[in-house]
Amino acid sequence: MENKLRLVQVIHPAHGRRIAMVREPELVFLTGFRAVYELALSALDNGQNLKSLILDSLSDETLDYSTVYQGKSEWKLLPSFDHPESPFHCMVSGTGLTHHNSALNRQMMHGDLEEKPTDSLRMYQMGVKDGSPTPGEIGVQPEWFYKGNGAVLRAHRQSLTVPYFANDGGEEPEIAGLYIIDRAGKPWRIGLSTGNEFSDHVMEKANYLYLAPSKIRECAIGPEAVIDADFESYSGEVSISRNGQTIWNSAINSGQKNMCHNLANLEFHHFKYDSHRIPLQAHVHFFGADAFSFGNKVMLENEDKMSIQWNGLGRALQNSVEVINPEKQVPPVITQL
Repeated sequence: MENKLRLVQVIHPAHGRRIAMVREPELVFLTGFRAVYELALSALDNGQNLKSLILDSLSDETLDYSTVYQGKSEWKLLPSFDHPESPFHCMVSGTGLTHHNSALNRQMMHGDLEEKPTDSLRMYQMGVKDGSPTPGEIGVQPEWFYKGNGAVLRAHRQSLTVPYFANDGGEEPEIAGLYIIDRAGKPWRIGLSTGNEFSDHVMEKANYLYLAPSKIRECAIGPEAVIDADFESYSGEVSISRNGQTIWNSAINSGQKNMCHNLANLEFHHFKYDSHRIPLQAHVHFFGADAFSFGNKVMLENEDKMSIQWNGLGRALQNSVEVINPEKQVPPVITQL
């Protein structure tokens, strides 16, 4: 599968933000827009086809993609999608227990494969039974979690931090949906992006009711937003390296053919809430992981490198782990006003 129309968001210390289309081995700047969000909103406001607007906005300015991708340019990659004005106008969330291996990992966390199914495995089985309704029908709701506002988003090559209150930090190789709410409150899918939904599996393992706080962490999307991507089936690879040596890797699969919920059901249950359809809101929504190193008893350490590649979604997303020294992170002090 090869999706052609891919965008990146970049920033320069003197020239500010820009967006560019990937035309390997180059990036071609677009004129008139500094964010994918602005591009999508313009298409909606003017009744234009998004792909046509992108092609009509191409300039003659180019950059060498590899130089930017490798961090050797003054132009730096941003997250592949965000709200350019305020992180408070972007919701970052996700859906869990959508892949079989994820459900098995949860079963091992909170039970045993030989024991009776845990609540997590039962929820996955509910999805297998009723997670792919026919058009016009409503399927069973999936597990849902909140990660934060747009302030938690990180770009390719940026670190994902393990804060002082965390028990761990671990990669979650996922695909993220990118959305905008139009002025009338209708959600629109802009495209898909490679994502690392980084979370705290040790905290979650202590008690599955700790899932909610274990998810409130930084996460990464990018380097590219794929505008013409479907969500049928994707394969790829995730790997962890330490001191230049690969210590763990796994094949990964996603897309609705590999999941217990179809895309329509996941999107319905996310956007059924009025508070998730606030006009001009941006959404980044993770669709779940097929494999992660914690399931194989790998504990990530400071400066470990995480790499996630989905075939058809552009170049690999690479981030490092930064374990923050508790002495360098001061807990908030709350004072009565």
